[in-house]
Amino acid sequence: MIIIKNERDQAGMRAAGAAAAAVLDEVSAFVRPGLTTIEVDEFAAARIKAYEGRSAFLGYRKYPCHVCISVNEEVVHGIAGPRRLQVGDIVSLDVGVVYHGFIGDNARTVAVGGCSALAQKLMDVTERALYEGIAQALPGNRVEDISRAVQQLVEGHGFSVVREFVGHGVGRSMHEEPQVPNFVDGKRSPQLRPGMTLAIEPMVNAGAPDVRVLGDGWTVVARDGSPSAHFEHTVLITEGQPEVLTCCVRTALKPRGG
Repeated sequence: MIIIKNERDQAGMRAAGAAAAAVLDEVSAFVRPGLTTIEVDEFAAARIKAYEGRSAFLGYRKYPCHVCISVNEEVVHGIAGPRRLQVGDIVSLDVGVVYHGFIGDNARTVAVGGCSALAQKLMDVTERALYEGIAQALPGNRVEDISRAVQQLVEGHGFSVVREFVGHGVGRSMHEEPQVPNFVDGKRSPQLRPGMTLAIEPMVNAGAPDVRVLGDGWTVVARDGSPSAHFEHTVLITEGQPEVLTCCVRTALKPRGG
């Protein structure tokens, strides 16, 4: 069932989105060569707490970390550990924050001290694909219009969209209906209506779209070892243009201690 948010729910989603966006901004700025991924996760945990939220991921289906940290060929759901980040790595940071009962969900891929031309193009195309998808999040359109916009942009640049993992509705629960694929699957998809909140999240491989899950049961990697990028926003369908909720400049929300 697709949950339509009323005005009070939408206000809650805006606040949760702002908290998630603020944490993602701070974690992205924190990433640097020499850090271990567990240090990044610990920093993220502290920032989530500072905004009086809690991780939407920790413990979800027994996921063991506060945020998802996926490096290079890792697509999504990377697990923090002793791995040290090196110059040239690209790191996908996926941050979900529960704030007063609502969830903000966003992701970004960043370079660690610079990266290859291919990796930079991959990140640029994936981020642009996210905004192409968001532009189609209009009342009366269908989910497949978002999917088509993402797929056409990505494949037009010679990259591929991951098919095993997709975007989704989000609200009081992490995963709500509808699913939001980054490709057109030929099925008739739901129509977009004001009050729907969607996590739109292109996951793009530089090589083939095929992925596999590592032995830890979580980390998803590109099967051919090619680099992967991931960008995400939580978006509200309105009567007019889509509203990006994961934008921390929207609110006066401040962390404890400034």
